Amino acid sequence: MPAQTNSKAQDQVKQQTEEAIERIRELNEQVLQTGREWGLGFLDAYEQSMRTFAEFQDKAAESVGDVEWISQVVKAQADFTREITKLTTQTARRLLK
Repeated sequence: MPAQTNSKAQDQVKQQTEEAIERIRELNEQVLQTGREWGLGFLDAYEQSMRTFAEFQDKAAESVGDVEWISQVVKAQADFTREITKLTTQTARRLLK
């Protein structure tokens, strides 16, 4: 009899442990999914702010039209900002999938 009771207790402990492990896995998945969603939201906000910054650089380039070389440098900086933003956000999005 004591061997059966001990075996039943072990089975219960094993079942409870497996259930706890499954709950932990589900919680981990939820945390990871939420992190991905937040990360994507951050990337969207970052991308938009950098686009706005590049637009500001374009407007600044237009406002210094008297000095052509400065205008060209500022426009090049705006294009560089756009390209770097595009590449970094695309890479980050791939990593978050």
